[in-house]
Amino acid sequence: MKLAPRDAAGYFARPDAGKTGLLIYGADAMRVAMRRQEVIKALIGPQGEEEMRLTRMPAADLRKDPALLLDAIKAQGFFPGPRVAFVEDATETAAPAILAALEDWAEGDAQIIVTAGTLKPTSKIRKAFEGHKNAYAAAIYDDPPSRAEIEAELGRAGLGNVPGEAMTDLVALSKALDPGDFRQTLEKLSLYKLGDDSPLSSQDIQNCAPGSTEAETDDVLHIVAEGRSQEIGPVLKRLKAQGVQPVGLCIAATRHFRTLYTAASDPGGAAQGIARMRPPVFGPRRDRMLRQAQGWGAAKLEQALSILLETDLTLRSAGRVAPDMALVERALIRLAMLARR
Repeated sequence: MKLAPRDAAGYFARPDAGKTGLLIYGADAMRVAMRRQEVIKALIGPQGEEEMRLTRMPAADLRKDPALLLDAIKAQGFFPGPRVAFVEDATETAAPAILAALEDWAEGDAQIIVTAGTLKPTSKIRKAFEGHKNAYAAAIYDDPPSRAEIEAELGRAGLGNVPGEAMTDLVALSKALDPGDFRQTLEKLSLYKLGDDSPLSSQDIQNCAPGSTEAETDDVLHIVAEGRSQEIGPVLKRLKAQGVQPVGLCIAATRHFRTLYTAASDPGGAAQGIARMRPPVFGPRRDRMLRQAQGWGAAKLEQALSILLETDLTLRSAGRVAPDMALVERALIRLAMLARR
């Protein structure tokens, strides 16, 4: 039977131990693996693997020994409780062994859990699970987690006091991160808030979220956008010592001011424009950039982008005379002076 996406999250959390098996397939191996871990843990419990109630096998092994899966589902363990026979990374070469195990399965046998990548509708494995009366096939898509799924993850992480603003930031963060990184962030948040009963805040999320690869340039970009020209020189010296390249800094500044321009020129206002950003901007950084967009306005931001475009072309020109970092510093100072007008 097909497991509809709207029902899948609930089934993964509370699977039926009496089913023959479950096929989980999709293009994103991380998402598939996370769902498989959730299902197996729900079936056999946290001690199931230690009690030898889980048998793992790569699908490639079934090609060498087709009876391996059938032996695993029929084997009796030393410990009582549900058992699982898990086949990883199944392809069509493993189809004969998997189909034979589905056909020979009887009540009391280990449940068959199979994971696979993208499977066509004509796949023998997919058709076998979808057509089986006592098994499920679940497709995992690349969509970000729903609010209900995030709330379930928060519950598992022990985070209960989450106000609306913090939840909005978590939803935005879930769209920007891979599922594994997002789950690790929630685990980090649970440790960060251990023994702290205060509501989860946007600042807490900012403190625990993975650092941006461009975090080194954030300070100078905010300084420029806020018109603090006297602070630009010292920060640029530190960035230069860290190996930040002038062209990369110019590109980052262009991206920052393009984001501000997109927000400032949104018909619904800067706040609505910031909310539509992809990847999303969240937490204190969102509030800071919103103030910058509102302070600059679309007209001045157009001028800023023209200055940055001119600087970028100069940096790439063969006939330039001034040092690259000096050109970038001059452009950033011009922008900071423009912000104060």
